[in-house]
Amino acid sequence: MLQIAFHPIYKHPLPEGHRFPMEKYDLLPRQLLYEGTCTEAHFFEPQKPNDKHILAVHTPEYYYDLVNLTLNQRAARKIGFPLSENLVEREVIIADGTIKASEFAVKHGIAMNIAGGTHHAYTNRGEAFCLLNDQAIGARYLQNKDLAKKILIVDLDVHQGNGTAEIFRNDSSVFTFSMHGKSNYPFKKEISDLDIALENDTEDATYLKILKNTLPKLMEGQQPDFIYYLCGVDVIASDKLGKLALSIEGCKTRDRFVLEQCKINQIPVMCSMGGGYSPDIKMIIEAHANTFRLAQEIYF
Repeated sequence: MLQIAFHPIYKHPLPEGHRFPMEKYDLLPRQLLYEGTCTEAHFFEPQKPNDKHILAVHTPEYYYDLVNLTLNQRAARKIGFPLSENLVEREVIIADGTIKASEFAVKHGIAMNIAGGTHHAYTNRGEAFCLLNDQAIGARYLQNKDLAKKILIVDLDVHQGNGTAEIFRNDSSVFTFSMHGKSNYPFKKEISDLDIALENDTEDATYLKILKNTLPKLMEGQQPDFIYYLCGVDVIASDKLGKLALSIEGCKTRDRFVLEQCKINQIPVMCSMGGGYSPDIKMIIEAHANTFRLAQEIYF
């Protein structure tokens, strides 16, 4: 059975007019239940993990400044959310969702987190709505538990996974692949193991051709025994913070291809949802929901 991490804390209260669509974390599971893609049995509620799993990725100075709310003003501002005890608890619980989903994926082939994909979090700082790097924490957890040795991170969010690239910069056991908008945030890119920077207004055909030419070769060359898939839907044309031009159907075809490749090659995959900032919340929910629909169709 598909296992999906979800906790009510994922929907965090923000100041009115904030550009982050926090309500998607409430609407997405409700939509999946309403349409029958999932039942309550598919969802599990993450808790707070042991600090040691977070400290395997993030520096103690940064993590405890977060927990104690003693982050300096400039560092707090870069995160983009008002810092609070509840916000930090949310991020820690999201990380546990990814840890536990990773274990489920090892057993069942796939598992998912309604939130996560916080790839702008570095070892020693957060930025752009990311405080703790959930997939990096999950990757280290699997390795430390001897559940995986070689890990491939497939980051198809429209923004480069700069924090993930920095965390694993000198680590050949985790291969970081980021396919993102060339002229989008972060404006100073880090160096992933493989970066593919796309021109503005890249459409379905070009995007999918590049992906289909790249991912199978990567899987063959790297021989990973686990994959993290960051399936941001900010690649679609209507996205306020993206500059690409995929259709919702193109985004769905992208997800189908990635998940089918994981299934064919029998490599467990854990999916974190990543970004999505279309003005119409219904479009964000539909694009995200497609990933869960495909997981059910392909694996179960």
